[in-house]
Amino acid sequence: MVKYEDVPKGFKFYGTHVGIKKKRKDFGLIVAEEVCHAAAVFTKNTFCGECIPIGKDHVKNAELQAVVVTSGIANVATGRIGRENEYRILESLSDKLTIKKEDILPSSTGMIGPQLPIDVIEGFLKTEPIELNETYTDFAQAILTTDQRIKVRSLKIGDATLLGIVKGSGMIEPNMATMLAYVLTDAKVEKEDIYSMLRETVDQSFNTISIDTDTSTSDTVAFLASGHYEVEKEQVQEALNQLCRELAIDVVKDAEGATKTMFVTVKNAETKKQAKQAGKSIINSPLVKTALFGNDPNWGRIAMALGKTDGLVFDQNKVEIYYGMYPIFSNNKEEKQNVSQISEYIEQSEDIYLTVDLHQGSENFEVIGCDLSYEYVKINSDYST
Repeated sequence: MVKYEDVPKGFKFYGTHVGIKKKRKDFGLIVAEEVCHAAAVFTKNTFCGECIPIGKDHVKNAELQAVVVTSGIANVATGRIGRENEYRILESLSDKLTIKKEDILPSSTGMIGPQLPIDVIEGFLKTEPIELNETYTDFAQAILTTDQRIKVRSLKIGDATLLGIVKGSGMIEPNMATMLAYVLTDAKVEKEDIYSMLRETVDQSFNTISIDTDTSTSDTVAFLASGHYEVEKEQVQEALNQLCRELAIDVVKDAEGATKTMFVTVKNAETKKQAKQAGKSIINSPLVKTALFGNDPNWGRIAMALGKTDGLVFDQNKVEIYYGMYPIFSNNKEEKQNVSQISEYIEQSEDIYLTVDLHQGSENFEVIGCDLSYEYVKINSDYST
């Protein structure tokens, strides 16, 4: 668990129940003392939440001072009324916090379709005090939906601190899932650098994971820098990459119903893009995922996933497949002597490492996924009822 003294200088938090959910916290704020240099990346799902176009507009000048998250209703497919409701929340917060509404990034997560209970939210904001504090716990709890726990990471970079808070456990294949991530630092990051730095780290962290292939309507990853400490850009980038990779793995490990995490490395592809697409094809296959849940080293399903990957160039006579250190397929045949050891390896391990060597080029890529269990079906079969 992150120590509270590891929170970056210049940021405060808030989380409470305003009435979107029945009982649990459902409204969260991150507020900076001053306007920060900022960047954000968003879902590529074109049926996106009403907060997404607003967020894109507000961060286009690379500045933000606050983040607001409503949890329980995603404000998706809500039309003009849904858009107006987002602006009403922003205007209420702007008055309450004395912050320009254009400097607030909105996010919403939860059920698609219903309208936000805007009168309830506005009534709360008009009558109740907002007491910001330097502990993140209430905020981290307020943004959760089907998550089993809060997911927070922190790193020191010289005198500066990097803090990341993420939520998400289903409807996740970020393509920049209900996945929301907020990364804060008190290091100085130049305006002209902050988007490219975030883009680089997202591509090698959140965009490498998949739980169920479904790109959320609400995915957002935001990065705010309050600028209190001088730190080399390369050091910030390295820490940002590490922090976001750890957060991405935390999301997969908290996946709905998951019992195992699979790290898939595709080696020696012609291009990095092909390696990534092949890896995603493997971890997104329901047949691969259910075999993993059943401790079944069914390499035929891996081969199938490779074969269906659009644009993947390979010679099946050269392909090798390994579970951990054990080869299960090479020279175009099964390594039968290793099957029982691999079954035992899968059964006894929570983290499963699968390597596919294409022997086709020199590019490698790792993606991260999980199994598909009875519990996932149970959670998602009655989500709206």
